Amino acid sequence: MATTKYSALRSNLLYQSAVSVEKNTNTICEVYHRIDWKIDDYTVVRPDFMFVCNKVKLDYLDFPPCMIIEILSPINIKISRTIKFELYREQGVKYYLMVDVQKEQIEVYQLIDNYYKQVDRCKFNLEKNCFVEFNFDEIWK
Repeated sequence: MATTKYSALRSNLLYQSAVSVEKNTNTICEVYHRIDWKIDDYTVVRPDFMFVCNKVKLDYLDFPPCMIIEILSPINIKISRTIKFELYREQGVKYYLMVDVQKEQIEVYQLIDNYYKQVDRCKFNLEKNCFVEFNFDEIWK
């Protein structure tokens, strides 16, 4: 069940994402909210947010995004922490952020040597000329 806290968090993340992406020049980076990423004919996921630094030619994404943000809920927490965690790693997603609404915590993982390592950061270099920065304290307000 979506709560007001969940809804406010989603709005704040979307706002910060859009403002941050907008600051980049000479790049085609975009943030997408709840669109499909078709990995293959049998695997389609719909992350909460995807940051993409290539031209999207279809109505869905057919290549890995640079960064994914998943907002955890009691319904999706196990899938996000296990299945999606491994799937995104295997597909080469550079950053994976899991936002825990209940605990008001954000876990940031960076793909290093083909493995996710938890890192402490709020500014992300997605591609050449494309940076995204968050004020994580503000998203809980």
